[in-house]
Amino acid sequence: MNENLDLEKAISALDSYGLEQKQSSDLTQARNKKQMTAYLETLDYSLRRMKLLQEAIIEMVDSEEQRLLRQEKIQTFKTKVINLSRQYNISYDEVLQIMASNS
Repeated sequence: MNENLDLEKAISALDSYGLEQKQSSDLTQARNKKQMTAYLETLDYSLRRMKLLQEAIIEMVDSEEQRLLRQEKIQTFKTKVINLSRQYNISYDEVLQIMASNS
């Protein structure tokens, strides 16, 4: 009987912990603009610090967009090489070797 009571307490504690995690104003829990704004307001940053944060975020977003664009271009290039290898019935590496020898 005591074990059941302990088990129920443990389950109850885990449930309340999960609820607290969902309701916390932690940035890792923020999934939309409203939640992120609410979290940032808790930081109570001055205008200067908010502008620094804005600059840092803009730089990070630009960097990530550039990285994704490079990745997309590389994937497009790989697809074109694969299509050439199929078209001429040669291996991927042979296409790369031909391209390297012609440049």
